[in-house]
Amino acid sequence: MALPAKLQNDIKQFQRLQQELAAVQQQRLQIELKVREVSHTLDELKSVGEDATVYRPIGGLLVKAKNRKEVEDLLSEEKETAEVRLKAVERQENHLKERYTSMQQELAQALQSAGVASATSTEGGL
Repeated sequence: MALPAKLQNDIKQFQRLQQELAAVQQQRLQIELKVREVSHTLDELKSVGEDATVYRPIGGLLVKAKNRKEVEDLLSEEKETAEVRLKAVERQENHLKERYTSMQQELAQALQSAGVASATSTEGGL
């Protein structure tokens, strides 16, 4: 049974939305990992003595820092930036999830009206 062109187009849009949502979720996971990593590094840095030699990354190099405070400041700034990005990505993810749920329901209804819902619902397609 051939689906109407509009329904086929809606399914393609839904699939693109699924891909976009998956990409944003992956991005969120990467940013969360970065925040945890920087937080852990900051915690470890606090256990190092003030007189300890500390290095900071510049590109692919490690350069001796002036002092521990310099590295703490850089890491704190990096963590803050990552947390701001994380909030923005979470908002984007929530918006996409809402669109996904809404579109999923609309497609399920459209497919049911077209007489194909029973086949897709048993396959877990929508």
